Amino acid sequence: MKTIKGPGIFLAQFMGDTAPFNGLKSICEWAAGLGFKGVQIPSWDTRLIDLQKAAESQTYADEIKGIVNAAGLEITELSTHLQGQLVAVHPAYNELFEGFAPEQVRGNTAARTKWAENQIRYGARASKNLGLKAMGTFSGALLWQTVYPWPQRPAGLVETGFKELAKRWLPLLNECDANGIDLCYEIHPGEDLHDGASYERFLEATGNHARACLLYDPSHFVLQCMNYLEYIDIYHEKIRAFHVKDAEFNPTGRSGVYGGYQGWLERPGRFRSLGDGQVDFKSVFSKLTQYGFDGWAVLEWECCMKHPEDGAREGAPFIKDHIIRVTERAFDDFAGTGSDEVFNKKVLGLG
Repeated sequence: MKTIKGPGIFLAQFMGDTAPFNGLKSICEWAAGLGFKGVQIPSWDTRLIDLQKAAESQTYADEIKGIVNAAGLEITELSTHLQGQLVAVHPAYNELFEGFAPEQVRGNTAARTKWAENQIRYGARASKNLGLKAMGTFSGALLWQTVYPWPQRPAGLVETGFKELAKRWLPLLNECDANGIDLCYEIHPGEDLHDGASYERFLEATGNHARACLLYDPSHFVLQCMNYLEYIDIYHEKIRAFHVKDAEFNPTGRSGVYGGYQGWLERPGRFRSLGDGQVDFKSVFSKLTQYGFDGWAVLEWECCMKHPEDGAREGAPFIKDHIIRVTERAFDDFAGTGSDEVFNKKVLGLG
């Protein structure tokens, strides 16, 4: 067993146009002041990092790392979620996702996809230059609009979809492998990798690529009515990143998992600040510790009620209090009587 590192904080939801949320140095100082030990950097936010430059210049990567370290923090991972989303986009969602891409590739699907793929490559190289081991991302989706099969899906559609998804990601997974980086897909509704079964399909389509790993976030399983603890039992060997995010699911006679097109405040499934939802984090941290997860516990704050600064302020001690410092000896060592082969045989009546 190993002790989970943390607390960390994902900076994406806290960035803004005013200090201390508008620059890397100031937001790191803010996070450190709250008790965080690490920051997960959204790689698309140029106020924090120039991803291509970090990929191509070790000197620049060292400067970024130095700014973070000067605040008493470490970089936990880079996030390429928005770029990963654009690796695979069904035409039905083209307009909705255009805002994730730079202006020069908007309206040109092929150019946008190529840009996204290059961003993942830069992310892998930048992660290596920053001394990291893992990178978080989304898979994108070609099949999501068929998730509830009406009309019924044509025979072979799912297989074709995952074959194409794997074809797009395999070169990027190979790039991650060349740079020693685990690519951690956040399993998330809206993505083709939205539960364990869909992840297994993708893994098989990639030839069980060793770098096709997982970012574990229990909130997305609460909203799908999945067993998020058993998920750890099943996939612990592939979990290389961890978002600590809370959620609740309170179905009614009016709506359930699909939410009835309601806003986040009204829908039964809602993300909440840590401790305000239904996730059993004591069991989550216990299971991850049991299986030897040695990555970072990173707060991802999303809540339809609480102010983000309050969520961050409460989140650092919440995570700290849930991290289990692993024991170096068995609790009953004091009662040990020693043993050797002769003694053991004697105990068994074989002497």
